[in-house]
Amino acid sequence: MAPFLLVHTAALVHTAAATPADLAAARSQMALSLGWHIILACLGVGMPAVTLLAEWRGIRTGDPVYRRLARTWARAMGVLFAVGAVSGTILSFEMGLLWPVFMGAFGDVIGPPFAMEGIAFFIEAIFLGIYLYGWDRLSPRAHLLSGIPVVVAGVASAFFVVTANAWMNQPVGFDLVNGRAVNIDPWHAMFNPATPAQTVHMILAAFMVAGFLMASVYAAAMLRGRRDRYHRVGFLLPFTIAAAIAPVQIVVGDWAAHVVVTQQPTKLAAMEGLYESEKPAALHIGGVYVDNELRYAIAIPDALSLLAHWDPSAEVRGLAEVPPDERPPVNPVHLSFQLMVAAGFFLLALGGWAALAWWRRRDLPRSRLFLWGGALSGIAAVAALEAGWVTTEVGRQPWIAYGVMRTADAVNPAPGIRLLFLAALAVYLVLTVASVYVLRRLAGRGPEAPDGSVPAAPQEHAPLQVEA
Repeated sequence: MAPFLLVHTAALVHTAAATPADLAAARSQMALSLGWHIILACLGVGMPAVTLLAEWRGIRTGDPVYRRLARTWARAMGVLFAVGAVSGTILSFEMGLLWPVFMGAFGDVIGPPFAMEGIAFFIEAIFLGIYLYGWDRLSPRAHLLSGIPVVVAGVASAFFVVTANAWMNQPVGFDLVNGRAVNIDPWHAMFNPATPAQTVHMILAAFMVAGFLMASVYAAAMLRGRRDRYHRVGFLLPFTIAAAIAPVQIVVGDWAAHVVVTQQPTKLAAMEGLYESEKPAALHIGGVYVDNELRYAIAIPDALSLLAHWDPSAEVRGLAEVPPDERPPVNPVHLSFQLMVAAGFFLLALGGWAALAWWRRRDLPRSRLFLWGGALSGIAAVAALEAGWVTTEVGRQPWIAYGVMRTADAVNPAPGIRLLFLAALAVYLVLTVASVYVLRRLAGRGPEAPDGSVPAAPQEHAPLQVEA
């Protein structure tokens, strides 16, 4: 992909500087595209694994409910993959159209992971086609095996894309000469200091988003009275996977935060709304940043120093340590970080509630309040995902490549950026409406039996019995 982008970059670069309105339009379009696509990308990573697990359990136990769930999820998976391919293609064009100066300078550095992502995408597409076409045409075992490359390629695709973003947070593996990267070490660039924590954090988030979103559909149906075994298993399987990952994700999130502490202290100060350096520093919950001060927040003394440096008396650098033109906008970063943490702990608590009930009586909690929590878990997971990306991307500003190139210097100065943004809005509106319509039509058909027919709705059961 990088050579294609670089060819178009040469035709797009102008000598005039972009206006603030054009910069705002370019950033808005990139935010829209990334924010829209990342949800589908997470479903593309996590949903195949949950579907294969259901199919495997159906083969292993002979329970037709698992096979019906797997077949239903596979149909939705095909639709989401097709729409995600469209939005991903739009993103690849936008990198060259909106940020040609950046791609002209650093395309050779971040090109390799994008090229590897392209290979992973084609592998995923090929085997997804085999998997969808192979129902009732392959043996159960062969069909199950055909889905494994879909899972592996989806995870690999996410890994390669996130390494490129991690490089934007920690640009290494090159020398900058006359505004261009030379002496490039692609492996050093790909495996930069931000890569391990950021890739693990993102891949776990993908499984959480997929699991909680899938479970929330069945929780909502159960609230409407559809508490048969099909819907209960449809909720329990993806919910269990996502809930089991939640405590691990919090530990990985702490790891990622420590990378920010050491590599991007200004981002940490914005996340906490900390203007003056403090020793020790308090952790703040809530609050709004006004006139270089965080107001209306709940302060926990010494907690930020402890979490950031494992030392309750350590100093934490504030925003005052850097020039004003190198500070990110504080309120979007601080509030999005707070939202991400709040949503993460909500999902952790919901999973703990389910685990306690399962340990006590081998069944889900019987409270409607729990089902409401399950129905909201998908929204909470998506909110945490989007808020985490706002924290990561806006917290890096004003840099597109941290400390190396400013976002304002990377944008395309050619006229028409604002019209391009309006066109993107229209495209994503059409994609959203079409996707919702098709998925609702699929859901309206009801659950499929293994032979492709639509059976009558099963009757409600007593407490759910599922093998451990």
